[in-house]
Formats: sequence, C-alpha cells, structure tokens
Amino acid sequence: MRGDGDGWVVSNTGSWFWGRHGAAGLLLRAPHHDGSAAVLLQHRAAWSHQGGTWGLPGGARDSHETVEQAAIREAHEEAGLSEDQLTVRTKVITKEVFGEDDTYWSYTTVIADAPEQLPTTPNRESAELRWVAEDDVADLPLHPGFAASWARLRTESASIPLLVNKQL
Repeated sequence: MRGDGDGWVVSNTGSWFWGRHGAAGLLLRAPHHDGSAAVLLQHRAAWSHQGGTWGLPGGARDSHETVEQAAIREAHEEAGLSEDQLTVRTKVITKEVFGEDDTYWSYTTVIADAPEQLPTTPNRESAELRWVAEDDVADLPLHPGFAASWARLRTESASIPLLVNKQL
C-alpha cells in the first residue's frame, strides 16, 4: 500500500530526494554483548535506490505522520519491529534541502532503544538486517546519506544513556 509521501522531490540544485513530505529513518540501539551498543542496520536490496549499501530502516513520510511515526512505521514494514518494542529517545535532522519550487525537504533520524537485540523479519527492500556494534558500522559500505551523517548520529547517540531495563 502506497502512502501519500511516496515520490521524489527535486532540490533547487537538481538532486533528487525520496519522500514528498520528507523522509525518516530509525537508528535502533540495543545492548551489545561487550556492554556497548549495537545498532540495527539494513543491507538495501540490489534493486533499490543505492542498493547494496547499508543504512537504517526508513523511507518516505506521509503527510499525516510525525517523523517518529514514519520511522517506526518504516521499521515495522522493513524489519518487522513493533512500536511497543521501542523507546524513542530523540530525533536528529540529518539533511535539509529546498526543492525547485521552494518546498522544504528533510531527512530525520529517530534514535530509539530496545531492551535487547530483537529478532527481525526483512521485507523485499532488505537483502539482510543485522545488529552491528557501533564501532564496526563505518567498516561497512554505507548508503551515502547515512555515511555522511554517521559521525554526528554516533555523537548524538553517545550523549543519551542506552536503556537496558525496559520490560516488553
């Protein structure tokens, strides 16, 4: 089922961005076996935009959604996660552009925690879903947008204590 956000926005520099009302992704953290944090990454299907790269579950925001709602919906669609398994901690706008007709577009990353590395169910947009130690994320071939924002997201994430005791 397509939402009203599906579609491209062309920036005033001619670049294309997915999501007529912007886009959102979920940076989901959970405890790693060594006491640090692991994050859930999506290996994008080869046929998708920037396929073959690693990034966050995410996508177009519908007009009626907050960025948190969009990120959680996308995590449900792409990874099989349900909202009651997640605790939203903060949001970070990682990209902002103006469209050809002065429309505003942004990508917002929602940082959330899970009490453990939850099982996932990939949809057709995912070649694989994997929990990755934060120290190992930059070693993967990352989606260019995610690669450009990873250092900032990691710093922001590190400033928020990881929740480890929430009961499901």
